[in-house]
Amino acid sequence: MNPTEAATVEEPAQGHQPGLSTPQMRRILASSFLGGAIEFYDFMLYATASALVFPHVFFTDLSPGVAAFASFGTLAAGYVARPLGGAIFGHFGDRVGRKNALVISMFIMGAATTLIGLLPSSSQIGSTAVVLLITCRVLQGIAVGGEWGGAMLIALEHAPGGKRGFAASFASMGAPAGSILATAVLTAATFMPDEQFLSWGWRIPFLLSLVLVTIGLFVRLKVAESPLFIRFEEEAEKRRLPVVEVLTRYPKRLALGTIVGVSQLTISGMASVWAVNYVVSHGADRTGVLNTKTLAAVMMLLTTFLAARMCDRFGRKPILIAGIAAAILFVYPMLYLVHQASVASFAIALVIGQGIQGIILGPLSAFLAELFPTSVRFTGSSLCFQGASALGAGFTPMAAAGLVSAAGGAFTLLGGVWIGVLAVCLLATLRVAEGQRKDLAVID
Repeated sequence: MNPTEAATVEEPAQGHQPGLSTPQMRRILASSFLGGAIEFYDFMLYATASALVFPHVFFTDLSPGVAAFASFGTLAAGYVARPLGGAIFGHFGDRVGRKNALVISMFIMGAATTLIGLLPSSSQIGSTAVVLLITCRVLQGIAVGGEWGGAMLIALEHAPGGKRGFAASFASMGAPAGSILATAVLTAATFMPDEQFLSWGWRIPFLLSLVLVTIGLFVRLKVAESPLFIRFEEEAEKRRLPVVEVLTRYPKRLALGTIVGVSQLTISGMASVWAVNYVVSHGADRTGVLNTKTLAAVMMLLTTFLAARMCDRFGRKPILIAGIAAAILFVYPMLYLVHQASVASFAIALVIGQGIQGIILGPLSAFLAELFPTSVRFTGSSLCFQGASALGAGFTPMAAAGLVSAAGGAFTLLGGVWIGVLAVCLLATLRVAEGQRKDLAVID
């Protein structure tokens, strides 16, 4: 069945509908948000360090431009690993349970991030340092590939129908919250003299992950399993590989969902990684740029919250369409502001850009989850989101640097390509049926 075909509709509840304020739901939402924040603290910490630190620590034998490109390559490795993590943890999440997958993914992420903080530099052990860095980054990607889907689904599948979009967004809201924390901690480290910061100061935020993960695991172990999974648990154990079922029965949904997800993740790669490297390498103050990232993440958190609330009232598609359209309109203004390479102009570009990103991110979790039945929902939604991450955020910094270089430093070509990508994302959104009123138990 195609995603544009009708699905059984969930009738509006009569009388009082349970809300999200029961003790169990508060614990679930807190776990979803906290887990997302910790996972994305680790993941985005690496993204920022790849722009500001790793070219000087692991690629010291290369020219500044080539070192930045190589550093972005290790960043991309983590994004490429995210679909693999979605498939691996989706398999266990759809067959064994959402909760167990969540606990394991958080443990792997914390271990990989802590190890990055302990890695010797290339001046100490040569190219082995780069190999170890990429290995840790791949483990990060696999872990976050499982985290998002599980954290999102355990909230969505516990929530009442009319509040699913808002509940599912708590895992996504963890992303800007984790980015705020990662940027704030790394900013504090930049107040050190450059020699100390590049020698050992940058390692402190990575080692802090061990403390955060311990707290997160304590909260997560107290969360109840998804009631929808429990309802279909016996059937789930008899099914073949969920990833095979998604690829063979729902390929169109998978493709369309991935393309829609690319829309917000290209903004992440452009604004949070490539633009940071560009403005700092062209003279902008490093600490000022990082402070701006914190402010932009607050804006993204706010717009994600508001968009998630609105998608339960107006539907997922109208909010997504509005966000993608706004992104298209802002492409050239944002690139113009980034080209000025000042902290003030970069702040305007980043705050508005990540605000728009939040508009898309708010309804995206529920939008993707409502494409797939319970038996493969973890795998299907994770493959969509993590595939979009690899395409949209993983390769965007490298592609942007390459397009600007090919155009002799001009941004016109980059802007045209970006608008073309967003236009395709908009068309994909229009092709998918609204899922706000679908009954999760009978989607097929």
